[in-house]
Amino acid sequence: MVSIFQILLLILGVARFFVFAHFIMSWLIRFEVLNIRQQFVGQVWYTLERILNPLYSRIRRFMPDLGGIDLSPIVALIGIEILRILLINNAAMFY
Repeated sequence: MVSIFQILLLILGVARFFVFAHFIMSWLIRFEVLNIRQQFVGQVWYTLERILNPLYSRIRRFMPDLGGIDLSPIVALIGIEILRILLINNAAMFY
Protein backbone atom coordinates (compact mmCIF):
# COMPACT_ATOMS: atom_id res chain seq x y z
CA MET A 1 0.00 0.00 0.00
CA VAL A 2 2.93 2.34 0.57
CA SER A 3 3.77 2.11 -3.12
CA ILE A 4 0.25 3.26 -4.05
CA PHE A 5 0.70 6.27 -1.77
CA GLN A 6 4.04 7.10 -3.39
CA ILE A 7 2.63 6.66 -6.91
CA LEU A 8 -0.25 9.03 -6.11
CA LEU A 9 2.20 11.63 -4.79
CA LEU A 10 4.33 11.19 -7.93
CA ILE A 11 1.31 11.74 -10.19
CA LEU A 12 0.39 14.89 -8.27
CA GLY A 13 3.99 16.13 -8.57
CA VAL A 14 4.02 15.56 -12.33
CA ALA A 15 0.67 17.34 -12.68
CA ARG A 16 2.00 20.27 -10.66
CA PHE A 17 5.10 20.43 -12.90
CA PHE A 18 2.94 20.45 -16.06
CA VAL A 19 0.76 23.28 -14.73
CA PHE A 20 3.83 25.33 -13.74
CA ALA A 21 5.49 24.73 -17.12
CA HIS A 22 2.33 25.70 -18.99
CA PHE A 23 1.87 28.82 -16.86
CA ILE A 24 5.46 29.99 -17.38
CA MET A 25 5.38 29.21 -21.11
CA SER A 26 2.15 31.15 -21.55
CA TRP A 27 3.77 34.26 -20.06
CA LEU A 28 6.94 33.82 -22.12
CA ILE A 29 4.89 33.43 -25.30
CA ARG A 30 2.71 36.43 -24.42
CA PHE A 31 5.78 38.65 -23.92
CA GLU A 32 7.35 37.26 -27.11
CA VAL A 33 10.33 35.67 -25.40
CA LEU A 34 9.30 32.32 -26.90
CA ASN A 35 7.90 31.81 -30.37
CA ILE A 36 5.53 28.89 -30.96
CA ARG A 37 6.58 28.84 -34.62
CA GLN A 38 9.83 27.24 -33.49
CA GLN A 39 9.39 23.50 -33.78
CA PHE A 40 10.40 22.44 -30.26
CA VAL A 41 8.54 25.26 -28.51
CA GLY A 42 5.43 24.57 -30.57
CA GLN A 43 5.51 20.85 -29.81
CA VAL A 44 5.91 21.42 -26.07
CA TRP A 45 3.21 24.11 -26.03
CA TYR A 46 0.61 22.09 -27.95
CA THR A 47 1.36 18.96 -25.93
CA LEU A 48 0.80 20.83 -22.66
CA GLU A 49 -2.35 22.39 -24.14
CA ARG A 50 -3.74 18.95 -25.02
CA ILE A 51 -2.89 17.55 -21.60
CA LEU A 52 -4.19 20.45 -19.49
CA ASN A 53 -7.11 21.74 -21.53
CA PRO A 54 -9.60 19.13 -20.20
CA LEU A 55 -8.71 20.13 -16.63
CA TYR A 56 -8.78 23.86 -17.36
CA SER A 57 -12.08 23.68 -19.26
CA ARG A 58 -13.81 22.07 -16.27
CA ILE A 59 -12.44 24.76 -13.97
CA ARG A 60 -13.41 27.56 -16.38
CA ARG A 61 -17.05 26.42 -16.34
CA PHE A 62 -17.31 27.34 -12.66
CA MET A 63 -15.13 30.47 -12.72
CA PRO A 64 -16.63 33.88 -13.42
CA ASP A 65 -15.54 35.65 -16.60
CA LEU A 66 -12.71 38.03 -15.70
CA GLY A 67 -12.03 39.33 -19.18
CA GLY A 68 -8.55 38.43 -20.35
CA ILE A 69 -7.37 37.03 -17.03
CA ASP A 70 -7.32 33.23 -16.75
CA LEU A 71 -7.11 32.01 -13.18
CA SER A 72 -7.71 28.34 -13.98
CA PRO A 73 -3.99 27.36 -13.61
CA ILE A 74 -3.96 28.87 -10.11
CA VAL A 75 -7.16 27.02 -9.19
CA ALA A 76 -5.66 23.80 -10.61
CA LEU A 77 -2.51 24.27 -8.51
CA ILE A 78 -4.58 24.90 -5.39
CA GLY A 79 -6.60 21.75 -6.11
CA ILE A 80 -3.45 19.68 -6.60
CA GLU A 81 -2.01 21.00 -3.33
CA ILE A 82 -5.25 20.23 -1.48
CA LEU A 83 -5.15 16.65 -2.77
CA ARG A 84 -1.48 16.33 -1.78
CA ILE A 85 -2.17 17.63 1.73
CA LEU A 86 -5.11 15.25 2.12
CA LEU A 87 -2.96 12.32 1.01
CA ILE A 88 -0.12 13.21 3.36
CA ASN A 89 -2.41 13.80 6.33
CA ASN A 90 -4.11 10.45 5.73
CA ALA A 91 -0.90 8.53 5.01
CA ALA A 92 -1.61 6.19 7.92
CA MET A 93 -4.34 4.57 5.82
CA PHE A 94 -1.70 3.34 3.39
CA TYR A 95 0.50 1.63 6.00
